[in-house]
Amino acid sequence: MIVALEGVSKFFGAEVVLTDISLKIEDRDRIGLIGANGAGKSTLLNLLTGELDATEGEVVFSKKSVGYLHQNAGLSSGNSILEEMRSVFSDLIAMGKKLEDLYHKISDSPENEKEYARLQTIFEQKDGYHIDVKINTVLNGMGFMGRDLSTPVDRLSGGEKTRLALAKLLLSEPDLLILDEPTNHLDFKTLEWLEEYLTGYKGALVLVSHDRYFLDRCVTDICEIYKGKLTRYKGNYSKFVVLKAQQLEYLEKEYEKQQAEIASLKDYVARNQVRASTAKSAKSRQHILDTMEVMEKPSDYLKTIHLNFSFKTEPVKDVLSVSNLELKVKDTVLNPDVNLHVRKNDKIAIVGANGVGKTSFLKAILGIFPYERGNVSWGGGVKKSYFEQETWNLHPEKTALNELWDRFPTVYEQELRRILGSLRLTGEDVYKKVEVLSGGEKAKLKFAIMMLEEGNVLILDEPTNHLDLPSKEVLDKALDDYEGTVIMVSHDRYLLNKVPTKIVEMTPDGMVVYDGKYDYYLEKHKETLSDTAPKKTEKANDFYRSKKDRAAQTKRKNDIRKTEEEIEKTENEIATLQAEIASPEIASDFTILKEKCDLLEELEAKLTALYETWETLSQEE
Repeated sequence: MIVALEGVSKFFGAEVVLTDISLKIEDRDRIGLIGANGAGKSTLLNLLTGELDATEGEVVFSKKSVGYLHQNAGLSSGNSILEEMRSVFSDLIAMGKKLEDLYHKISDSPENEKEYARLQTIFEQKDGYHIDVKINTVLNGMGFMGRDLSTPVDRLSGGEKTRLALAKLLLSEPDLLILDEPTNHLDFKTLEWLEEYLTGYKGALVLVSHDRYFLDRCVTDICEIYKGKLTRYKGNYSKFVVLKAQQLEYLEKEYEKQQAEIASLKDYVARNQVRASTAKSAKSRQHILDTMEVMEKPSDYLKTIHLNFSFKTEPVKDVLSVSNLELKVKDTVLNPDVNLHVRKNDKIAIVGANGVGKTSFLKAILGIFPYERGNVSWGGGVKKSYFEQETWNLHPEKTALNELWDRFPTVYEQELRRILGSLRLTGEDVYKKVEVLSGGEKAKLKFAIMMLEEGNVLILDEPTNHLDLPSKEVLDKALDDYEGTVIMVSHDRYLLNKVPTKIVEMTPDGMVVYDGKYDYYLEKHKETLSDTAPKKTEKANDFYRSKKDRAAQTKRKNDIRKTEEEIEKTENEIATLQAEIASPEIASDFTILKEKCDLLEELEAKLTALYETWETLSQEE
């Protein structure tokens, strides 16, 4: 046992967050912790680490180590990447230096020889001779391959700092590894590496994640927190979905049975309490009613969004043809030659590295993003409906209800409110201004617009961002049931394994089509990489570098350094601009706000291009 919670409750003032939680974590446990925002997941994690004390009950700790990666993990300011990684092994490095000193003094006395032998045994047991190998393995896996390890941590982006903090924690190898949303800021390649690493991890894992595919790969138990209670289910996330549905079906039957019993008892009491001959039995039944523990309606748990995408007119067979399309931001070419053919009823998911131009492609085929070369041709009868990743097409000053009403003035208010209600925007929520809606609420408003538009081609850019797990499940089913054409960009691998009929990988050279879902794409992609991998050359050639090669390498390093400086400058400009946009003065002036937002979009596009340049330079041999 590593840690155990025994009848633990946690209150903050009068607020009850967790009630009577019992959980034992053993060696090699793989637990996924899920629950709605505010359910108490972070509170539970802080109880497991000892950062919080229980209000009631007991938290029992063993002497084993616990490592916790917070969502906003900090790193030591001023350290380089390598210094941060080596700090994990500070005791072992100090032992290595002592061994080196003893080695030179080993002949001075028998005690030195004994101490050297003792320390060397410990050093070998702790794998001290492979510190650099471990560091490089984890850094490469976490996406730092080719990065100058002397780069100060302060110069890294927010996403890079998160990845570095995770790398540091992985190297520390605690007996219990606790990760809170570890998949944020990770691309497919890094995610796959992390999943493989965690699969072979020797300690226990507790993972909080909205990434359903990640949970499927990494956990063997799901712990769900709902209304302060914790329930543990055997199996990964997909198994949990099945078990939960079965449990709710059983509870629904039990609830209906109890409600029928309650109705029968109430009826008997009402008919017999005034009669002298039956008053005693009526009183007995009333006592049963008064002491009965009434079940909560199971369907209350299922109160999530409802989505139904439909259309009235069919498009022609050939929905979209894109040929020789060049995607550019300013003077930077994101993609020189994009070709794609979409037929009716295709469900296409576009994947690819960040900065390759996926969002720009969607905007180009919609006519939002200008292009100088190539052709985009939509077929007859096509009616497009677009879910954008940002919220530029929503008016910040309008209420949620007016945003719909101004777009669909002929639709009755009752119908608009019904649709918003089906998306859990009810009561006073419909009168909230768009600018104060949460990310999830804005996503729901955009879905409401799409439902009313009745498009026969849905174009979606990261539609699962900001959605909770139940809402993601609903979206999966709605898109799977939809009988029209879907073109989407998504990093949600669980969704990519449910909905698409084709995965289209966008590369710097164009597009590659895979006729299947994500796992099929992954399998074929690995086969392609294996077939095209360069064969190993003779050892002499591996290490030989001509003057020309060395000069090219020096130039490449200089280019990388200059690009990193430009990235840092652009990130600072973006941060300053975001702060200005968030200020009340700017937010209240729509004209200035629009100008600032346009400039922000330009800077973000520039940053994307710079990262693409940096990645290309870093990967060059």
